[in-house]
Amino acid sequence: MLDENLTILNNYLPKLVENGVQNLINGKSVDAISGKTFDNTTPVDGSFIGKVAEGDAADINEAANAAMDAFDAWRKMPHQERKKIMHAIADKIEEHADEIAVLESYDTGQPIRFMKKAAIRGAANFRYFGDKVIDAQNGLSTPDTNHVNYTMRQAIGPVGIITPWNTPFMLTTWKIAPALASGCTVVHKPAEFSPVTATRLAQLAHEAGLPKGVWNVVHGFGETAGKSLTEHEHIKAVAFIGETTTGTYIMKQGAPTLKRVHLELGGQNPIIVFDDADLDRALDAAIFMKYSLNGERCTSSSRLLLHKDVYAGFVEKLKKRVSNIKVGHPLDPITEVGPMIHPSHQEKVISYGEIGKQDGATLACGGGKPADLPEGGAYVNPTLFIDASKDMRIAQEEVFGPFLTVIPFETEAEAIEIANSVRYGLTAYIWTKDIGRGHRMAHAVEAGMVWINSQNVRHLPAPFGGVKYSGIGRDGGEYSFDFYMETKNISVALGDHDIPQLGVQ
Repeated sequence: MLDENLTILNNYLPKLVENGVQNLINGKSVDAISGKTFDNTTPVDGSFIGKVAEGDAADINEAANAAMDAFDAWRKMPHQERKKIMHAIADKIEEHADEIAVLESYDTGQPIRFMKKAAIRGAANFRYFGDKVIDAQNGLSTPDTNHVNYTMRQAIGPVGIITPWNTPFMLTTWKIAPALASGCTVVHKPAEFSPVTATRLAQLAHEAGLPKGVWNVVHGFGETAGKSLTEHEHIKAVAFIGETTTGTYIMKQGAPTLKRVHLELGGQNPIIVFDDADLDRALDAAIFMKYSLNGERCTSSSRLLLHKDVYAGFVEKLKKRVSNIKVGHPLDPITEVGPMIHPSHQEKVISYGEIGKQDGATLACGGGKPADLPEGGAYVNPTLFIDASKDMRIAQEEVFGPFLTVIPFETEAEAIEIANSVRYGLTAYIWTKDIGRGHRMAHAVEAGMVWINSQNVRHLPAPFGGVKYSGIGRDGGEYSFDFYMETKNISVALGDHDIPQLGVQ
């Protein structure tokens, strides 16, 4: 299977190396107006993938103008036609799922075993929100004695979408599908570390019949292209997935034009395992939620809180499992953890190994770089720290890699104190057979999403988002429409109700 995936890669890689990755504005692939480019490399071994257009304010302006020009026709398009286009995009994604998975795996270092599923989930996002096109405008009836009041939702206008580098294809569909279903047009700024599949997705959308100007892509850096996008007067809202500090910049930059913002930010999420839990299933969930997707996921369970009565036995099983995690080439189906996105991120993750030791936690396994993988690859050994405390940096800061910190607790109250002791509040995972305790913990933990006796299972109609420094706003189903659409109230008199008269003699 590795050979098969390499064959797929080699069908596309020479074109990327030769032609690079361009912007896509008003339905056309174009170079940056400045002519500038930057190099894109693979974290597998540091080799060259291609030149990427380095957009800036001028390119963002062209894209925003195109999105504004296309907006009226797109929002007025008959519902069934818009639905048909979105379903056609889903069909295109499914048709090219193997290609997308291989390109994303090579571009990001994410194991192919997860990327194939991500591509199919991306298609599901477009199909789901395509089906919601007709309902997106629906509002509420709020009757009064003399009036009929009803609400309706209308597309807010062109929107900016800024996506991260960890699973760019799936997360792009997650943001853009509801925006298009709402009737919004889009200017998308992908992460500079993983530009390939974001561009390929937009190309497939246009092949599926998407009108020009509806979906524009501008590559570049946050300090230039990203900043210009958040400041542009045509852009009515910005949806961002990424690091918390960047989220604060986006709020500041969008304030002068009163931008609506949706921020999906960082996490330091707890998984809390009580002594009455199904420990085998909890072990599977703890490992999966931390070490899948290279640990580069905002919803990962980075802190494992273990009840003292099961601590020793659970840790021993955990050490054995983490030590056996297969690190390797991301296109190899047996690989469970691939390289980090970039050498700079590799060094960051490795540095937390030293920080953990300095803080006084015990390195149970992992840390550092694997010795038997390609030179130039951004690989990190899956790392496990035990006997930690809540105030240690490895329990407070987002590492964003295959790095798990284990903390013991004795009581529910102590578990809640530890869980809530960080500035983040994205997700929490609770394992117990006591359903009353599960509900109590879910109510008390500071998180936007809580799973009881489960790993993270995404349900598209359910709200997705965090509290505290983990973000503002919610995605999913009707919650997405609340962001991409304005709610308008319409009041109709039922008869000749009394109107106060002024100026009558």
